[in-house]
Amino acid sequence: MNLHDLPAPSGADVAAMRGLFDAMHATTRLDPAVPREWRVARLEALAALLGEAPDAWVQAIDADFGHRSAHETRLAELFPAAEAVRHARRHVGAWMRPRSVSPSLWFRPGRARLIPQPLGVVGIVVPWNYPLLLALSPLAAALAAGNRVMIKMSEFTPRTGALLAQRVAKHFPDGSVAVVLGDAQVGAAFTQLPFDHLLFTGSTAVGHHVMRAAADHLTPVTLELGGKSPAIIGPQHPLAHAAERILVGKLFNAGQTCIAPDYVLLPAGQEEAFIAEARAVVARLYPQLVTTPDYTSIVNERHFQRLGGYLDEAAALGAQLRPLSDVPADAARRRLPPVALLQVTDAMRVMRDEIFGPLLPIVPYRSLDEALAYVNARPRPLALYLFERDRRRQEQVLQGTVAGGVTVNDTLLHITQENLPFGGVGPSGMGQYHGYEGFRTFSKHKGVFLQSRLNAMSLFNAPYGRVIERMTALLTGRR
Repeated sequence: MNLHDLPAPSGADVAAMRGLFDAMHATTRLDPAVPREWRVARLEALAALLGEAPDAWVQAIDADFGHRSAHETRLAELFPAAEAVRHARRHVGAWMRPRSVSPSLWFRPGRARLIPQPLGVVGIVVPWNYPLLLALSPLAAALAAGNRVMIKMSEFTPRTGALLAQRVAKHFPDGSVAVVLGDAQVGAAFTQLPFDHLLFTGSTAVGHHVMRAAADHLTPVTLELGGKSPAIIGPQHPLAHAAERILVGKLFNAGQTCIAPDYVLLPAGQEEAFIAEARAVVARLYPQLVTTPDYTSIVNERHFQRLGGYLDEAAALGAQLRPLSDVPADAARRRLPPVALLQVTDAMRVMRDEIFGPLLPIVPYRSLDEALAYVNARPRPLALYLFERDRRRQEQVLQGTVAGGVTVNDTLLHITQENLPFGGVGPSGMGQYHGYEGFRTFSKHKGVFLQSRLNAMSLFNAPYGRVIERMTALLTGRR
């Protein structure tokens, strides 16, 4: 099958989408208990869906981007999605087991338990930049929690969406998972459905609309947004190492990654040395930058023009544009070489908006405290990167900043850890998932108190008198 020839899906029928939701919702209310066997079977179906003809995923995503590095798709989509499914399959039995907790001393010998239960129907809104991973990773967590799931794919990745819809229909014939295709209007209608939980991955601007739509039904939301993730280079850290790891993280998927390093904070006076190291890194990684199969295209013309607009405005407002490659841009193929920017200010959109592309502003600092103050004066980022080998300064940064997640002495890698939660804070998002945290997000952990046959609760019955006075004085600490 040639994925380039798959027709882009037409707009989904909103009425049919609502009917699909109603059917799922009714099923979840018939029997809220979902056994381990059901969950394991769905996770195994998900593994089969992902593993069937894996090169077809590579072809579909490549077609949607115009060009997407096949190795990046395998490394950043197929591998972590498969790992998320394996991790959930391995641990789902332990995760769903009721857990005893200690009751308050005053209510013993009663007992207390936590019982994880499925929420019901979960909605997942998938962005275009990692369409497979960001559909299947939360799907694995939602299925492990025993839910039924509807997935809205991005209209910017129609071939990937069509392929996922085909495979879901094949591997989930019971209708426990469904894929919705269509444009932004369909996406807006999707977020207005009364889901039991809604997970949205995308921009902060759209996140506002999603949260407003969910509020009409008091639908709880997990918002995985973005923002400006800083990379801080410590005062004595080797620039060559920092430049390599920052550029690797920045240029992966041509910077179209929500946790890509957005800008660099480095000691004043090291700007030119960093640019020299960065140019050497780019020349080594991408010697033929606009023709190499390893460098990804900007996803569409609108985003290509948006990034060009950032550069034009920044230059007009006094920024220095320093190309990190001598290769010119290829507008026809939407290949945009990386550019560093010096003398940037908050008046520039490149310093206000999430860049989502291969542009790298450089901000000098005079002390590490000044760098931390710069980060803390701005919206809290989804990711923060620190290049520092001194443990004391590492702790200073880790304790002195708030971010969704951190990688020290590298970039991007905290998102690959299934035992670490992934999620933003404030404008970069709310809620989290991955591994057990995903299971928790898509479950209701119901608290249960089991009263003992032998108990003293009758002492608290009306009519109240001296005994209850003495008891409340004891309980509240009054003398």
